[in-house]
Amino acid sequence: MESFFATCPRGLEALLAEDLTLVGANTVAIVPGGASFKGDWVVCYRANLESRIATRVLWRVAHGRYKREEDIFNLAYSLPWHTWFEVRRTIRVYMTAIRCPLPSLDFITLRIKDAICDRFRTEMDERPSVNTAAPDIRIHTFLTADEVTLYLDTSGDALYMRGYKYASVEAPLKENLAAGILRLAGWQPGIPLLDPMCGSGTFLIEAAQIAHNIAPGLGRPFGFARLLNFDEASWHRIRAAAEALIKPIVQQEIYGSDIDDDMIARSRQNLAAAKLDTAVHLQCANLLHVVPPPIQPPATEGVMVANPPYGVRLDELDKLARFYPKIGDALKQNFAGWRCYLFSADPELPKTMRLKASRRTPLFNGALECRLLEYKIIAGSMRPGAVKE
Repeated sequence: MESFFATCPRGLEALLAEDLTLVGANTVAIVPGGASFKGDWVVCYRANLESRIATRVLWRVAHGRYKREEDIFNLAYSLPWHTWFEVRRTIRVYMTAIRCPLPSLDFITLRIKDAICDRFRTEMDERPSVNTAAPDIRIHTFLTADEVTLYLDTSGDALYMRGYKYASVEAPLKENLAAGILRLAGWQPGIPLLDPMCGSGTFLIEAAQIAHNIAPGLGRPFGFARLLNFDEASWHRIRAAAEALIKPIVQQEIYGSDIDDDMIARSRQNLAAAKLDTAVHLQCANLLHVVPPPIQPPATEGVMVANPPYGVRLDELDKLARFYPKIGDALKQNFAGWRCYLFSADPELPKTMRLKASRRTPLFNGALECRLLEYKIIAGSMRPGAVKE
């Protein structure tokens, strides 16, 4: 039984724990930003392949106490790195610290790299090379005030990188955060889903993958395949089992629209890259009922998810202060019976919609604190005073 730690966007830890339990993890323990767990390598492979919420799955290889940099060097040097990966593999050391009293995290990172290379030189008369851009092997270090933990990254690229060639947009929503928002919204296949500001289509692709039972990691490689203990036969069985569960691609009640033709084109390109272009309805339309043609609700009830724009410059904030009230009007006028979820990094702009949020869920988009706001739109909500904050 090995010890692992899976990271995720802050606010989604409980959903991550559900994912880990489903793939057979034991002793799952939530902490801010992730969850520790125990399991064999099959559990690790499945967590990488099947979790929609995880960002990385890290294998814990050492833990100890320290007082100075040399203690951390000695711990790293004591480990049998040469039995875990080949010297030809490039490496990079990553550092995360909370209340570390030592003066330079960069220096500690360098010392851990030196310890790994020195151990290889002792054992094999060779040392691995460093590649800071695209390393084969990622070594993660976590420091508290007096403890150090070392991990080997089993994921490689972050797990929100699903493996498709995306036509991206500025400030994209990460795929695992989008999947978490869909879960928090209570959306399930068969419930009409609309993203009226779909951008590059992240919500749409995640929903379509869920609807067709497509494991999120089927289109990409993983870091564990570069480790010397990689069990290729087990991995092929796990992949084959996941592929056997995929449902035939059919059109779903998943709808995306955007005011910008270019955004619709990007969504189409991304859906095609994911082989899901026939599963989703797309149109160029405007939630605010001006040119281009207005969005018509595709059903009498359903779930709307949207990541509206937010601004940092004064001219942007002025435009958005006029834009958000129009969103509120559009929802009240046209989406009675729908549950609408807006993901926003601005605490003030949603208040201008004159809708009362029934739930506010704190989430983080990277380091940016956000809220997922739930609005239950009911018939007659346009009557005076009915929707004031």
